Amino acid sequence: MSITTVQNQTKTNNGTATKPQKTYGKIVLTLHNCLLPESIFKQTPSQVDGLDIETETDLRILGCEMIQTAGILLKLPQVAMATGQMYLQRFYYSKSFVRYPMETTAMGSIYLASKVEEKPCRIRDVINVFHHIKQVRAQKNISPLIVDQNYIELKNQVIKAERRILKELGFCVHVKHPHKLIVVYLQLLKYEKNRQLMQLAWNYMNDALRTDVFMRFAPETIACACIYLTARKIGLPLPNNPHWFLLFKVPEEDIREVSLRILQLYKRLKVNPEDLENKVDALKKIYQANKYIQAQKEREAKAEEKKADSPAASTSKDSKRDIKKEKSPKTPPLSKYHSSGHKKRERRSRSPYDRKRDYSSKRHKSRSRDRELDRSRERRMDDKRSRMMSRKYDDYDRAKSSRDGRDSRDEKRKH
Repeated sequence: MSITTVQNQTKTNNGTATKPQKTYGKIVLTLHNCLLPESIFKQTPSQVDGLDIETETDLRILGCEMIQTAGILLKLPQVAMATGQMYLQRFYYSKSFVRYPMETTAMGSIYLASKVEEKPCRIRDVINVFHHIKQVRAQKNISPLIVDQNYIELKNQVIKAERRILKELGFCVHVKHPHKLIVVYLQLLKYEKNRQLMQLAWNYMNDALRTDVFMRFAPETIACACIYLTARKIGLPLPNNPHWFLLFKVPEEDIREVSLRILQLYKRLKVNPEDLENKVDALKKIYQANKYIQAQKEREAKAEEKKADSPAASTSKDSKRDIKKEKSPKTPPLSKYHSSGHKKRERRSRSPYDRKRDYSSKRHKSRSRDRELDRSRERRMDDKRSRMMSRKYDDYDRAKSSRDGRDSRDEKRKH
């Protein structure tokens, strides 16, 4: 990180120019930021949580192998697989295997690498491939992954793991791979037509991703070390007067150290993944128990601090009563209703539940009032309707009786 200064010239009333300096923080992202200092390798976060260095190395190798196998099944390019393994290695130099599971982080690493290298794959495919790898490794019957609540939780964990990796890397996801450097260096040495030399150097490069050499040395050094190992393996002489690696400004000591670290990888015995998981689970239980005890101690300490800060903790009941009297002295009565014989009715503070109940009762009353009004209105309408009907019947009877009387009078006249 470097600091840049910006100078602004301002003029005062006297005409003299002042130059106030302002400092701004500027982040410089270079390839050397990916190389870690030696102090981090001496004590990693996993070792702080009680994990031994051999188990941590086996977990790193296992995670990188799972990413490589998953990339082949997902038909991703080798660049994406190498990027995912680099993300996994970097992440666990800032976080612990005890606190964050390796398998979920490996899924998030290859999922993020596929998007960075512009070969994105679906997160469902990543989960299915890792589920298949786990079944094959345990020699179980191959069965598809059921989409249930466990699948949804695992998918959310992978998404969180991807975000966590981005946060720990500072969103600096650029990785310079030495694969192209091997081709360029062999072209300069005029060995580009030797397919065996180039292929074996690439194999050493892919195997070196399981070690920590990419966190310690520059890509140029790793490319030279892979060519150096390949030439010794097949017995091919390289220029030595002057030495060929001096052309690329790489010291011989670094080449030898990288070569030794790559060769140590082949001497390691194959471990059982279940044993590694059992060790991590045991340390995880210890970590959670210590975390619970520490949180309980912090709560007790806070409670003691609150008791010590409050004045009521160090006083008795009589002193509390005296303090209360001093704080709130009794005022003389203003009228006869405020005397000792007539106690003023205290207004009880109403809780939200009481207010809600009152509001609901008021609303119930208003609704019952509306219902009564509707009933009375209906009764009036029924009375009016019945009166109109009775009036119609009366008019009909009256008209009928008048018609009958008229007919009887006409008959009398005829007679």
